[in-house]
Amino acid sequence: MVELMVEVERSGSTALVRLMGDLDKTTVPQLQRPVRALIADGCTSLVIDTTELAFCDSSGLWLLLETQQQIRQQGGAMRLEGVHGVLRRILEITGLSAAFPTDGAVPHNLRGTQLPPPV
Repeated sequence: MVELMVEVERSGSTALVRLMGDLDKTTVPQLQRPVRALIADGCTSLVIDTTELAFCDSSGLWLLLETQQQIRQQGGAMRLEGVHGVLRRILEITGLSAAFPTDGAVPHNLRGTQLPPPV
């Protein structure tokens, strides 16, 4: 098991959250705390960079779904970036790949980052 590292870059109502390591039952709180704080502080555009995510279990997937729902309730949108490996496979198997807008290119900074409108 690899620990989860979470980095947050924010500009206005947009935030980029980079994940490195494993997102599982034991590490979910390490992502849950900052994304809840972002949403509570008015963040309505959230980009989750999973390029360096090594593993994701059902607990991690559930948190991503919950976060997306919370963002949408605020009138915002969430997008996954750099989806690959286990996370891509889980999204495909569960049929949730259609539920998460994804993009291969991860912005180097948040200036000009545009998210799709809420669905």
